[in-house]
Amino acid sequence: MQYLDLGYSPTDNDLLTLYRLTPAEGKTLEEVAEALAGESSIGTWTDVSTMIPEVGENLKPHIYKIAEPYVWIAYPSQLFEPGSLPQILSSIAGNIYGMKAIDRLRLEDFRFPRVLTESFAGPALGRDGVREMLGVADRPLIGTIVKPKVGLSSEQFAEVLYEAMAGGCDLVKDDENLTDQGFNRFEKRLELSLKAAERAERETGERKGYMPNVTAPGDELLRRLELVKQAGSRYVMIDVVTTGFAGVQMLRNHTDGLAIHAHRAMYAAFSRVPDHGMSTLAFSKLTRFAGVDQLHVGTIVGKMEGDKDEILRMHQEMNNAVVEPGDRLLGQDWGTLKPVLSVASGGVHPFLIPAIMGHFGHEVAIMQGGGIHGHPDGSRAGARTARKVVDAVLKGESMESLAERDTDVGKAYKIWGHKSW
Repeated sequence: MQYLDLGYSPTDNDLLTLYRLTPAEGKTLEEVAEALAGESSIGTWTDVSTMIPEVGENLKPHIYKIAEPYVWIAYPSQLFEPGSLPQILSSIAGNIYGMKAIDRLRLEDFRFPRVLTESFAGPALGRDGVREMLGVADRPLIGTIVKPKVGLSSEQFAEVLYEAMAGGCDLVKDDENLTDQGFNRFEKRLELSLKAAERAERETGERKGYMPNVTAPGDELLRRLELVKQAGSRYVMIDVVTTGFAGVQMLRNHTDGLAIHAHRAMYAAFSRVPDHGMSTLAFSKLTRFAGVDQLHVGTIVGKMEGDKDEILRMHQEMNNAVVEPGDRLLGQDWGTLKPVLSVASGGVHPFLIPAIMGHFGHEVAIMQGGGIHGHPDGSRAGARTARKVVDAVLKGESMESLAERDTDVGKAYKIWGHKSW
């Protein structure tokens, strides 16, 4: 069966993919693209007697564009199970990575047709719902991750959380590898942290969000989710890659209005190599379909690897209702799916906030771990510093001027004022 069809015009009901493809030695781009298209849809390695002509005619994909090293493929939407990211990924990002004919393969982008888009619930609250829940409308949200990552007891953890929230943090989250260890049991941490958050709310008059990490195998994940709901938390946190998209969709279907904070731990295992795996753009789009409310997208200026243009494209895909196609971008009409709040984190200190806001505007949650808890006067002073920096940026004040007139900021400036990555 032939899939190369450079005269084909994709229809509104086609799922589109863009691959970066490096053939194995001795293979041409065209013949490997043919093999990829077949393996990801209705084909196999040889002609088979069971192929019904109308199946091939109606369900075969079309390779509609090739520009080395890129290949564009249109798949009929009937090939895919509505609302199932696992099934869709098993096709467009499945066996094809193991083919001998392929040396390197990267899913750069995809576009779901409206018929598939409408089959996903998407975020329950989304960016705007999170802001409404916390009562913050006109500035970035400020948050922190309790440090050290692991090792603190539940009591110690809750005290750090309180200090950060009392100082001005809107959000405090578990780190990605803190779940239910012997030194800090999930249920006790949840109870004490929510009490600490309530205390901070009473003292500051602001709403606060604690994000307990419910990441676990399926049954235990749902058990922890029920504990979180019963305790009255506004949030849950999930490690989306290590849990898997099926688990994230399951979580979304049972949250009953809780916001989902998505951490992307392990994403670089398949996104960091520039010509293999999956782009962070494609990954981020999957999370919006899965139904998370906020997602780590990178900082551009922090410690984590990330291309500026790709991070900004991710931010665009998370926030816009329609993203137009462009050069090596397939775009997406998100229909009624709510936007996702972008989260900037990873090596952030207060004096990177102006650059982050310059890139993202105020539609971002800025998470600082060491940048809060590393303040010489402690976590409360670190949180105060972050809020003061945000206010100064909104007023157009320079960091040097702010550091000269404010003690909290001045002390932090001596440590990080000129630190970049």
